[in-house]
Amino acid sequence: MAADAVLEFDGIENAEEMSDGAFELPLLPLPNQVVFPSVLSLVPLTTDAQLKAAAVARDFGNTLIACKIRADSTGDSLFDNIHAVGTEIAPGTTNSDANNQMQLLAQGRRRVRILEVRQLGDYPIAKACALIGEECAPETLDALATALKEVFKHSSQYNEALPESIIKYILALEDPERLCDSLASILPLTPDDSQQLLELDDIAKRLELLAVLLASDLSDHEIHDEIHTRLQDEIAANQREMYLREQVRVIQQELGDGDVFQQEMRELSERIRAVDLPDDAREKAMKEVSRLGVIPPMSPESGVIHTYLDRLLTLPWNILSEENLDLQNAEDILDRAHYGLSKVKARIIEHIAVRKLAKDKMKSPILCFVGPPGVGKTSLGKSISDSLGCKFLRISLGGVRDEAEIRGHRRTYIGSMPGRILQQMERAETVNPVFMLDEIDKMSADFRGDPASALLEVLDPEQNINFVDHYLEVPYDLSKVTFITTANDLYSIPEALEDRLEVIEFKGYSEEEKIEIARRFLLPKQLEANGISDGGIRFSVAALQHIIRRYTYESGVRSLEREIARMCRRIARLVASDRGFPRRITPATIDKHLGPPQMLASKVNRKDAVGIVSGLVWTPNGGEIQTVEVSLAPGKGNLMLTGLLGDVLQESAHIALSYLRGRANEFDLPADDFDNYDIHVHMPEGAVPKDGPSAGVTLATALISAYTERPARAAYAMTGEITLRGHILPVGGVVEKVLAARRRKIPKIILPSDNRKDLHDLPKPARRDVSITFVEDMNDVLDWILLAPPEIRKREIDADKRRSADEGRDSSDD
Repeated sequence: MAADAVLEFDGIENAEEMSDGAFELPLLPLPNQVVFPSVLSLVPLTTDAQLKAAAVARDFGNTLIACKIRADSTGDSLFDNIHAVGTEIAPGTTNSDANNQMQLLAQGRRRVRILEVRQLGDYPIAKACALIGEECAPETLDALATALKEVFKHSSQYNEALPESIIKYILALEDPERLCDSLASILPLTPDDSQQLLELDDIAKRLELLAVLLASDLSDHEIHDEIHTRLQDEIAANQREMYLREQVRVIQQELGDGDVFQQEMRELSERIRAVDLPDDAREKAMKEVSRLGVIPPMSPESGVIHTYLDRLLTLPWNILSEENLDLQNAEDILDRAHYGLSKVKARIIEHIAVRKLAKDKMKSPILCFVGPPGVGKTSLGKSISDSLGCKFLRISLGGVRDEAEIRGHRRTYIGSMPGRILQQMERAETVNPVFMLDEIDKMSADFRGDPASALLEVLDPEQNINFVDHYLEVPYDLSKVTFITTANDLYSIPEALEDRLEVIEFKGYSEEEKIEIARRFLLPKQLEANGISDGGIRFSVAALQHIIRRYTYESGVRSLEREIARMCRRIARLVASDRGFPRRITPATIDKHLGPPQMLASKVNRKDAVGIVSGLVWTPNGGEIQTVEVSLAPGKGNLMLTGLLGDVLQESAHIALSYLRGRANEFDLPADDFDNYDIHVHMPEGAVPKDGPSAGVTLATALISAYTERPARAAYAMTGEITLRGHILPVGGVVEKVLAARRRKIPKIILPSDNRKDLHDLPKPARRDVSITFVEDMNDVLDWILLAPPEIRKREIDADKRRSADEGRDSSDD
């Protein structure tokens, strides 16, 4: 400290305490500064109130109180927005800095606790009392002070801006409290840490906290110094390597061996000329080689360019694999690998025929196989590649969220690479592979982009001739690739992407088809996989049928294969342990080794009954029978719907009821029936969600049966959407629904007339076993379904009994 600066404050005394030990002084609230006792500080005066308070204190030779404003100040009064512990300061001269901001030279005197704050004219006044530190053993304080000085001595080595005189001054201080305050004023502490030091009454704890903060700062300096040293060593090593490489180059030139780097450049140029690249790609490659020539060999950019050129030259640009366009060969391969799927196979044969005739004029279509899991979509793609004799590529798009997965990363990013499309094309080594994009409906979008939008260019025959990957940055021709996509449904595929796809639907397998698939493919595969193919084991048709009906519930055959594999493992265990094993597998054998059946048969109504009608529904696992039950009870005409019905299905129930009410006279129903009876509509299996409009005709039939008390024939099942006028509209999933009725042994089915076209894909055995009636309105349905009404309705009999009982009670009262 300069002697003249200290003399400036000699005439200013500390505030005189009143009888209660308190005193009042002008208040200087400071936003981000803490003033410590026994330390000279420059205090910025930014407001008129601060300037006025400093001027008054200076004129009268009084002290002030400086305190820090809270960082989270949200109170209404100034007292709520400041820290309660501050410092009494003596004001000195006032000067302006380079930014014309006034600064007050102040000397810290003592710690004070602010008791209250009030406004006096233009500036605030604080009532405060002096803080007295807690007593502590001198030996403890001396030990802590010595340790603190030692840490400061090490830390000062990393602070070149700290003058040597200040370091000597700090190390010479004997008073622990003064040492703590002086150190806190010169260290780069945060305002919150400084305030925490100011508020500690215990000098020992203050010294400990300051030592911890100083040690943390020292640790940061040491880490930074270590990193800096390591970086300097690495730079020196790189410079040494570059120097040695330059020496090697000069020696090679003297020996006539040439420059290794230049030789590598020549090899790259020869590779580019040897590869049949398009003009754009060749120009880009030569440009990158030119850039490589002016970049130092040890530069990171050199490695990036090398990697890029390797990718560019590895890609197949004009290499065509020879295709086998023999239609008979393709038919044989498809029939050998897949049973059924005649519609899909026919489309593949058509594709091969057109490719054979049109040759290069043909633009490859984008096929999309849509169907439930396990029906053979992915395996059919492999069979298509086998029939064409082309390489088969497959990527799964399930869960892909990043657009860069399709288009690649730009080379400005570390670790950038092409998208998965071009990565697979590198593996293919030809430009005409069969490329399957699996699970295209399972993609999603997030902040990284929409991969489905990136696929619009890939899966458009008009655009993919010039597909540009972000990494490659030159057009790449994908027009000769046979793209095949798969999906379980089309609902989650964007409309623009679906428009580019030729959708081929895969229906669920019928029971006969599943049995045939199991006999031809699944059983031989699993018998061989489990090592029992030579055991003479035979599965009866009844056993396979039993597994299909009672142990699986699916449209495909994936679960069927699992159950067959499970049965084969049971037999393999018996064979391996030299125990007797069954060679002919029957339903009883299946139950013995696989345990109780997993699938319980649905409770189908087998008896003509009032208010009970069987409907046909579609599920992701195929068709199913859904019973609709309607009961009436005396009430006020309320409609109650149970069975976890969706919004559309509830609307269908209301439409069916409105149709019935509008034609009450035609059904000879009393007008007060709808007001005197509550209606309860229930669909069993209440834990299974149900929705869709196709139950409209079933609901209407059940309601009419309940109200007219005409029994519904149990031999019929039906499906169709109903309008308020009673018209029957077409529905979806007709094939699956018909197969479900056949599986549940319901002989007769009622379908909308407009669904007649959908039966083209129905297997012939199903057509033979099921009688189908087509209807256009509800009158046709009721003629087929409902039996004759009773002579007297049960509701009327019950009503007569109630009236007689009421009259009997009235007469007894008289």
